[in-house]
Parts: sequence; structure tokens; C-alpha cells
Amino acid sequence: MAVILITGGTGMIGRRLTEHLVAEGNEVVILTRKLPEGKPVQNGIGYALWNIEQQTIDQAAISNADHIIHLAGAGVADKRWNTKRKKEILDSRTQSSALIVKALTEIPNKVQSVISASAIGWYGPDTADSRINGFSEDAKPDNAFLGETCRLWEESIEPVTALGKRLVKLRTGIVLSTQNGALLEFMKPLHMRVATVLGTGKQAVSWIHVDDLCRMYLFAIDHPTISGAYNAVAPSPVANKELIRILARQMCGQLYITLYVPSLILKIVLGEMSIEVLKSATVSSRKIEGTGFTFLYPQLGNALEELLGK
Repeated sequence: MAVILITGGTGMIGRRLTEHLVAEGNEVVILTRKLPEGKPVQNGIGYALWNIEQQTIDQAAISNADHIIHLAGAGVADKRWNTKRKKEILDSRTQSSALIVKALTEIPNKVQSVISASAIGWYGPDTADSRINGFSEDAKPDNAFLGETCRLWEESIEPVTALGKRLVKLRTGIVLSTQNGALLEFMKPLHMRVATVLGTGKQAVSWIHVDDLCRMYLFAIDHPTISGAYNAVAPSPVANKELIRILARQMCGQLYITLYVPSLILKIVLGEMSIEVLKSATVSSRKIEGTGFTFLYPQLGNALEELLGK
């Protein structure tokens, strides 16, 4: 049994990942700003305090941890981007990483590895080559906001390697879950039998089933020979309109109408965030598959079938 310290453990991915870790016999300690009150104690799950702004953390939590999973970060799509929100998105990632580095530097510990979230926002729009082969992990970061955020995010956690800790960075695609996130947004209009395609719908969506993502975190912990950046995406990216079509068929059968939301409307409603919604990014999973990791849900159809209970 290992002790796994998690940041961002109360988010969509963190909650599901905690279930996977506990099911495998691990002890999970969730770093939180405020200890939960009136919540029943769950076997295998504990809580410890940290404060990113004040750069403080429970020393015992660091001392007892065998591995750290770093998921913390303000939701990229939760609010419209403005200067203040973009600063929150960046600072929540880099400052939390800085606190982990500081803690591992100052507190005696036995941490073996740090598995850190990143995102496929690292990559820019598709090129002629990426449309065929997908972006690989050695591609340079995009110079747009999310590309720069991902670069600084990864750089901020990199110093743990100088402390002798193995570092794995999982550049995560669109996570499909019925608990929160993009899939629920895609599903909302379909409850009224309307399939909404964004822009032309031709943009590639690199996605992953939430359980495959959780399994990838466990795989990263259990395989000490892997390190560095890996794309956390399924092997079969799809066009936005194809994703919506498959989802609509599963939810509505043949009884739905397709509505294209013009790019101009998205730009007005979403502002700068529309760049990412409309961007086509075909991302490769070959590197993680080369380590021996296998996907339970490599195709969108079977992923949605499992999520929708079909």
C-alpha cells in the first residue's frame, strides 16, 4: 500500500481518481484549504491543509507521502477569460507547483514520484503533419494563452527532478465524464433533441474517458521507468461534428436536429476562449501506448456507451 498525496482532489478528475486509488488499496490524502465538516470519514481517505497564497502545507502530509499527484488549477472553461481570470488560471497552477517544490525541498520526505497534470493546450492548431500523425510530446508549445500557460505550468513543477523525484507530466485532452466537464455541456441541448455543432465542426477533438485517465495516473505511479511528458488522450481523435453525431445517436436515436453554431456567435459569447473551442488539435497517444499502457475505451463509441450506461 502506498500513501498518495493529491492536490485538486475534490475536482471531477480528483474525485474519480481517488476512487481508483482506494480501490487499488492505496491510502489517499487530499490537500485542501478547509477540512471537511460533518462528512463521514471514508476508509483510505484523509485530508490535510495547505494554503497556496501563504505557501503553507501540512508537513506530516509531505513526510508520509510516497507519491504526489498534482491536479490543482482553476477551471479553464469555468468563466469568461479576462486579464484577471487568466492570471488566476496561471497562478493557481504555477504557485501550487512552487509550494510543492518548496515543501519537498524543506521537509524531510520519502516521495518517489510526482505525477503532474498538464494539458494539450500546449499544442497549437493542427498542421499538415499533425492532421496525419498527431502532435507528439516533443512539439514546441503554442504561443497563445493556453500554450504559454502549459509551458509555465510544466516548468514550475520541473524543479522536483533536481530533488531526485521522478516527474511525469500528463498532457490531458478533453476528459469525458458524466459528472462534470465538456460532455455535460454537449449533452444539454440533446435533452431537447438538438445536436449543436461548434463552428464548422471540422476541428479535431482529442479526448479521453475519465477512467482511462485515472488508470494512466495509476500506471505512471506503478511504472518507475517512465518520466517526462505524455499525452493523455485516446488513440482516436474525432471531429467535433462526429463527436456530436455519435453522442446524439446514443441519446436520441434518429430523432434529433443538427444546429451549427457559427464561429462569430462563439467569439461573441466566449471571447478569447473561443479560440480553443474552435481550434483543431490532433494529438497522438503513441508515446504512452509505447510504455505498455492500454486503453479500455480507445474509440469514442464505446466510451460514450459506458458513460451513458448503454
